[in-house]
Parts: sequence; structure tokens; C-alpha cells
Amino acid sequence: MKIKSLGANQTEVETKLGTVFVSYKTPVAIKMNDGTGFFRTEQKFSVTTTRHINKWLDGRKCSTKPQSFFDEVI
Repeated sequence: MKIKSLGANQTEVETKLGTVFVSYKTPVAIKMNDGTGFFRTEQKFSVTTTRHINKWLDGRKCSTKPQSFFDEVI
């Protein structure tokens, strides 16, 4: 597992499943290694976390998954 800081309260964690984006201490998005694309949490968090997710996705289309999926990945 590799961990990369992207800025204040923004981190990427490489796992076997994919690259997980973490805002503060919560995993909220992922780029899947199997080529299925990007996913974001369907749970609503703060305005700042939403901004972090949108910045990380950089306009890419994505689907949503339940927060429990992201909690289990890390």
C-alpha cells in the first residue's frame, strides 16, 4: 500500500482494488484498477469534502457507491 499526500486533508491510498481518495480521514472516492472507472460516495459530507472530491475527480464522469464500500476498501 502506498500513501500520497495531495494537500491539506487530502490523501491518495493505493490498494489492490484501486487508488482511493481520502478527505480528512474518510475514504470517499476510488479509481478502480480493473478499468471500471471512478466511483464516489453517495453519502453527503461537508462542503469542503465535496470540493475535495470534485477536485480529485477533475470533471471525470463517475458512479456512486455506498459509504460502506469505501470504508471496507481501506
